[in-house]
Amino acid sequence: MAQWERLRELPAVYRQQLHELYDRDALPMDVRHYLSVWIEKQEWQRAARDHDLAMVLFQVLLENLDIQHSRFIQEESFLLQHNIRRYKQNFQRYLNDPCALASTILWFLEKEKEILQSAELAEQVRFLCVEQEAMETSSQQDLERKMAGLRNEVQCMEHAMLCLEEQQDEFDFKYQTHKMEAAVDEAVKKEQVKVFQLLVNKLNECRKSTLSDLNKLLDKAEHLIEILVKKELVDWQRRQQKSYIGAPDNVCLDQLENWFTCVAVSVFQVREFLGKLDELVGKVSYANDPVKTQKPALQKRADTLLKDLLKSSFVVETQPSMPQGKGPLVLRTNVQFSVKTRLLVKFPELNHSMKVNVSMDRYRRFNVLGTKTKALNMAESQSGGMVADFRHLTLKEQKSGGGGKGVSDISLSVTEELHIIYFDTVFEQKGLSVQLEASSLPVVIISNSSQQQSAWASVLWFNMLCQDTKDVMFFANSPAAPWPVFGEMLSWQFLSATKRGLNDTQLEMIAHKLFGKGQDYNTCKVAWSKFSKENTPDTFWVWFDGILVMVKTYLEDLWRDGHIMGFVSKGKEKSLLKKKQRGTFLLRFSESVIGGITFSWVDITITGEPDIKTVQPFTKVDLSQIPFHEIIRNFQILEAENIPENPLLYLYPNTPKDEAFGKYYSDKSGDDSPFIKYIKTKLMFVSKENTLEARSPMPSDMAQGEGLEPMNGLCGEAAEQNGNPQCLEIYQPDPMLSDSVATPDEDLLMYLNNPNLFVDSEILPEETGLADFSFQGFNCLPPQSCGSIFQ
Repeated sequence: MAQWERLRELPAVYRQQLHELYDRDALPMDVRHYLSVWIEKQEWQRAARDHDLAMVLFQVLLENLDIQHSRFIQEESFLLQHNIRRYKQNFQRYLNDPCALASTILWFLEKEKEILQSAELAEQVRFLCVEQEAMETSSQQDLERKMAGLRNEVQCMEHAMLCLEEQQDEFDFKYQTHKMEAAVDEAVKKEQVKVFQLLVNKLNECRKSTLSDLNKLLDKAEHLIEILVKKELVDWQRRQQKSYIGAPDNVCLDQLENWFTCVAVSVFQVREFLGKLDELVGKVSYANDPVKTQKPALQKRADTLLKDLLKSSFVVETQPSMPQGKGPLVLRTNVQFSVKTRLLVKFPELNHSMKVNVSMDRYRRFNVLGTKTKALNMAESQSGGMVADFRHLTLKEQKSGGGGKGVSDISLSVTEELHIIYFDTVFEQKGLSVQLEASSLPVVIISNSSQQQSAWASVLWFNMLCQDTKDVMFFANSPAAPWPVFGEMLSWQFLSATKRGLNDTQLEMIAHKLFGKGQDYNTCKVAWSKFSKENTPDTFWVWFDGILVMVKTYLEDLWRDGHIMGFVSKGKEKSLLKKKQRGTFLLRFSESVIGGITFSWVDITITGEPDIKTVQPFTKVDLSQIPFHEIIRNFQILEAENIPENPLLYLYPNTPKDEAFGKYYSDKSGDDSPFIKYIKTKLMFVSKENTLEARSPMPSDMAQGEGLEPMNGLCGEAAEQNGNPQCLEIYQPDPMLSDSVATPDEDLLMYLNNPNLFVDSEILPEETGLADFSFQGFNCLPPQSCGSIFQ
């Protein structure tokens, strides 16, 4: 569906954002609406940099407005004719700067996408809640039935109290009438006494029955409170823990809020019933009245149940997190963070009346800065819950006193120290006052961004293994992680970052890397020190996180579509490829280069044997310049007779390369290529047949002006030890260089005048007007056999 059509179908709140967006003269909404199809098909991003294209689009825009104007003339739409004519006149100001118009339209389209993304995210959250309700477990369905039963019994008790009151009123009326008439006949008096005794006995039995029913009602409420507090809330807290480390668990609180509120309302009504009994006893009482003896215990029990429920109902709905942090629960001093609390007992009459205060634990002394007190309200929650959303808090460490660390955690590193943020408020309703306190999950507090990776590892480890959310000394004696739990956590990292987790084969390769071959991995455990230790560069987490960041930043689409095998050992890679046809290749992550990805392919030797070759890993330095799919598309080697050939033909197991990656390719070539702006050449990774190294110049190296190390290498089992690798630059209309790579004209002249850089100057284009780009020389590594494949 077209973007504009999707926007028009959004809920009213997002359509309002759209109206606010187009409440500007730069691009009238009428123009966006009537020319929506044409506008969305144009390359405004390219036009913003290309004056010629921008001018063409500018002229076509005016022509389309003329066509639309003619249509309105035929339809006799006078007002629209006027508006379109005025819009066209306003657009004339872009005649001398059509690129500005392209940039303006591009800006509006990007803002539209932001509105769509916001709406889609809200819909996903709503869908998760609805989906959870639709997929209730049998225990939840049973709980819902019990809630309905509790509500029904409260209604029955309400009716019983009315009957009791009517019965007592009848007794009181007859008794008062008897006192006024005062019969003299003893026989009549005795008969009346018998009648009143029967009425008192009946009233007494009714009171006993009511008290018994109230006690049973409290039994059911207590049972439900135990389920809510000890099971449902605990399960939610565990789901929340796991969701913060990537698990796709539903943490919507709406259902819990309904249940907590239902029980709270019911117990409050029990307290009202007890109050009504007090009122009735004040009117009519007698010896051995059961209300006087039993009511105090029932009152105390009801208050205790309510307090237990209320104390558990105050929770942290959204844990502390920084907007640009590595992940939640990692806070940096002097950097703002946000956190949201919620009261699961929802009484609308308490809106804005309960004040929530923020405080810090005492293991390290921090000052909490910002708005530290907020009122619980229903305005800051999409679902109408009672929340206090703290959005601009910061932590500042105190320098006075006995230092930062506590006595008990002196052996822990900064990223192993856990801290808790506390929230307190007072619930006051119908004569009941309860002090409520909630606490965050343990957070790691850092002072430098370089500590984020290690801090996030601590958050992962704690929330993976520990359910005691107040155990701040967890890392003093951290347990090992069972492989099934650990592997699931690793998969969550990819799932949350890219919407695609790890399959069993990939997890098995990781287990092989950790534990070796021939193990029963389900019984294996990973120690904390092996997973991550501060200031240790060779831990598992540093390697894994490097891959995760690379995939999220540069390879998300390829990974999500399943084109990257990723986690596969060199031995497994060889066994997979050697049975495949020539040109079959797979993509895997480097086992030794942090954040590296490489590809290996099948070649056939002159004896007909399969020869597995691997290119030296590409890192973020490479991928930031050239998209990986373009590298795969244009990678070449020099085969016999110096004929360039792309050896990558079929993505494992047998998908033609262009079929797998075609949708990612840039459709532009030559001057239109998005990877080069100033020069008509194409860089390819080229090597002579049976040689190992090829080099592509990198602009980041040019800026340093230092000797270069090989960026990309090629190796094969039949490689010659004394090959002469080459890097060929070929005149080609489909270049691979980023248009962001540019150096001043004097730099270009310096490089062009250096006789050591190029043998043949004919490889340079003759268009002297397209300067601002520099070349550099290249170095090559000595050849290696596939037994020592580059990582």
